[in-house]
Amino acid sequence: MIIGILKEPQDESRVALLPEAVKTLISWKVSVRVETNAGARAYASDELYKESGAEIHSREEILSQSDVVIGIQPISQTEITALKPEAILMGQMGALFNPELTSYLIQQKKTAFSMELVPRTTRAQSMDVLSSMATVTGYKAVLMAANLLPRFFPMFMTAAGSITPARVLILGAGVAGLQAIATSRRLGASVFAFDVRQAAKEEVLSLGAKFVDVEGAKEDKGAGGYAVEQTPEYIQKQKDTIHEHATKADIIITTAQIPGRKAPQLVEERTVRAMKPGSVIIDLAASSGGNCALSQPDQTVEINGVRIVGVGNLASSMPQDASKMYGKNYLNFLKLIIKDGNINLNFEDDIVTGTCVCHAGNPISPRIIQMQNN
Repeated sequence: MIIGILKEPQDESRVALLPEAVKTLISWKVSVRVETNAGARAYASDELYKESGAEIHSREEILSQSDVVIGIQPISQTEITALKPEAILMGQMGALFNPELTSYLIQQKKTAFSMELVPRTTRAQSMDVLSSMATVTGYKAVLMAANLLPRFFPMFMTAAGSITPARVLILGAGVAGLQAIATSRRLGASVFAFDVRQAAKEEVLSLGAKFVDVEGAKEDKGAGGYAVEQTPEYIQKQKDTIHEHATKADIIITTAQIPGRKAPQLVEERTVRAMKPGSVIIDLAASSGGNCALSQPDQTVEINGVRIVGVGNLASSMPQDASKMYGKNYLNFLKLIIKDGNINLNFEDDIVTGTCVCHAGNPISPRIIQMQNN
């Protein structure tokens, strides 16, 4: 069996599997082929892959000869048709946000796994690429904000007087939000955090931040740890509370997203205009609609001295460790479907089923089936 690793597009610095992960795959009695310069932007040369036991091939050879094709970003429809009929495609395809690609995979009778569909269960934690990459984005978002803020993060007592600590407001206390809280605290900021899930409160407090409470949130135990859509009354109450805290904040980092839907708008235009000049908003949900009313994907907008950064693929800015984490997630998932050097798809396994977009053109993941039926 041949596993092929693709080089990512020019705007993506990560690689799906680093040489250290390739060694593990080869120990499972599979052959590994890597596209030329696939790991170059993650500082993994072709020579390192060769030393790990991989062969270096062209993209065309990887696509047409591999039994399993692995990448991060989705490939084009033309490249999908170049795959072997029985080949398995794996990546982070945004299957719920990209219905056109999902429908094309089904139409072409392909077998594909989209890693952002990995269920949010305890057993699947080691395969959860969204959580891994959220760790990176939460950390980098704070560093980005610190670079843009025209003042210090920590409190200083100096001969020239005292400097008060920066006030940071984190919206959304999932993995990215918790990492942003921890990093902000390490830098000495005074941190406040909001989340609709009451279960997040204990984690926020344990990291030394203050929890912004808005009563009346709707929760769903079946949502796999994600936030769910709220009532209009709660949303308005939430916006009023956030407005009050935002006007005192130096930095806002927004991380709130709902799978398969537009990100909830938490920071209104009136809130941005009421913030102090020099304040910074880092919107990690900009690519799915944005938590801030004025954010633009991959752009920095300035309104009355407040800079709003619409962050896209922030994980790509830390390609070495991000690729290492991504590769470990892949290996843990591949353990479920590779037995004795061959593919063995067990659709009685909830992780395999939940992550599979389609098998031989048949929708498999319950979330994909639901999307197709709507």
